Amino acid sequence: MVKPRKAVPSDLSVGAMAERAGVPVSTLHYYEAEGLIKSWRTPTNHRRYNRSELRRVAVIRVAQALGIPLSEVGDILSDIPHDKIVSAEDWGRASRRWKSSLNERIVQLQRLRDELDSCIGCGCLSLDRCPLYNPADRRGKEGPGPRNWLSEEE
Repeated sequence: MVKPRKAVPSDLSVGAMAERAGVPVSTLHYYEAEGLIKSWRTPTNHRRYNRSELRRVAVIRVAQALGIPLSEVGDILSDIPHDKIVSAEDWGRASRRWKSSLNERIVQLQRLRDELDSCIGCGCLSLDRCPLYNPADRRGKEGPGPRNWLSEEE
């Protein structure tokens, strides 16, 4: 005799959601306050999450681990509906929007990886007088911040 399969609930309590997502309950509350995820309340005022919010939390956690600001994550997730089953097309649209930003970030990270040791290794410890990367402090005249990293031209 085949045992009937137990129905998987379509919603999760805040504790079950936190456990399943691998985050503290306070993190879920924070994500919700930031508009990244949504919950609803039962008639007895218990917070519940649709299971589909688990995927959103996973995307948020990976993005945070990679240093992507929550505001950027929120912008991308704003196109993912909360009120219906999320389709592959919905995720694809969000992915396409995010792809160029992620590619730019990858290029910046590669530059940091490949060029940072040159600066540390030269020993001059003076970016305003560095004969290789900033002769005569020319970058300082272009504006504040790490000009070699934040602009496309060298």
